[in-house]
Amino acid sequence: MAATGNGPLAGVRVVELAGIGPGPFAAMLLADLGADVVRVDRPGGSGLAIDPAYDLTNRNKRSVLVDLKADDGRARVLDLVERADVLIEGYRPGVAERLGVGPEECLERNPRLVYGRMTGWGQEGPLAQRAGHDIAYIAVTGTLGMIGKPDEPPTVPANLVGDYAGGSLYLVVGVLAALHHARTEGGSGQVVDAAIVDGAAHLATMIHGMMAAGGWQDRRGANLLDGGCPFYGNYETADGQYMAVGALEQQFYNEFIELLGIKDEAPARKDFARWGELRAAVAARFKTRTRAEWAAVFEGSDACVAPVLSLREAPSHPHLAARGTFVEHGGITQPAPAPRFSATPGSVYRGPAQPGADTAEVARDWDLPGLTEEDQPGLTKEDR
Repeated sequence: MAATGNGPLAGVRVVELAGIGPGPFAAMLLADLGADVVRVDRPGGSGLAIDPAYDLTNRNKRSVLVDLKADDGRARVLDLVERADVLIEGYRPGVAERLGVGPEECLERNPRLVYGRMTGWGQEGPLAQRAGHDIAYIAVTGTLGMIGKPDEPPTVPANLVGDYAGGSLYLVVGVLAALHHARTEGGSGQVVDAAIVDGAAHLATMIHGMMAAGGWQDRRGANLLDGGCPFYGNYETADGQYMAVGALEQQFYNEFIELLGIKDEAPARKDFARWGELRAAVAARFKTRTRAEWAAVFEGSDACVAPVLSLREAPSHPHLAARGTFVEHGGITQPAPAPRFSATPGSVYRGPAQPGADTAEVARDWDLPGLTEEDQPGLTKEDR
């Protein structure tokens, strides 16, 4: 099986020190883009309670087993580092240094290495050594407090806003920028400190600007884009499902209220004092038909209305199906690589990497004669 795909990062070598959450997702994105990602798994697994065969964040990667606490563990990782362009780790600050694979050791071995660090709190600061999860990181940045209804606790947006948007994506942007620098004349490797708190705060840049200009109230459910606006939100249908409305501009709003059937009774769009009345009218009207019926009403229009689908329903949506937004590989339906490239398209070409299963292949491709299957602790005959 090919070591890498045909994406724009074909030929880039990445070492991922196994972890959970945003680090693996960032490495998956690099692999989706064609990079040769070798995941260094630890004996005993990562601690994620999921069958490795279903851990899609490890697709398009290969795996070797290395015990970094063993006498030769550090040397094995540094052998990989010497041949790599990028390293990604998601340990607490100082852990990689204690294991002997911190930035100083790795950059000494490979001066052009991009050393990507993924944490919640960052490499320094009062909370740097504290444990945490997505919800805490987005809480202190003000991001979580923006989401939800004004009279209810903030809504938890899964772990998408912190771990993946504020974490993984910023790490990938940083790694690619640093890789570009390392490959320019006079460039060098460097450390990329990607903290979820930094990324989650950065995501709200536009909102901070609106607040400074007086166009955003510092409370949830009271603004144009946070559910406070009656023509930007979700409404229940007759069958207990929901329709999403985003008819912000006047021309879209006009089409929305006409197709909804409340054109003659709806109060003026900019009459803020009557927004409650407008919301009630919209809600009552949506309750008269099912989600499927409303989807048919708004199909083909510019009213900016869409059915709220579940994860299992989404792949069958006609637009997503036509674009191939979801693909099936190894019997698992999953999101396809994104974004898309005209000359170097990405693809899902390997299933989730099984811990230690690619040792011989990696040793051959990366010219690591000392890395053999027999050397891998915990590697069973079935894994080989």
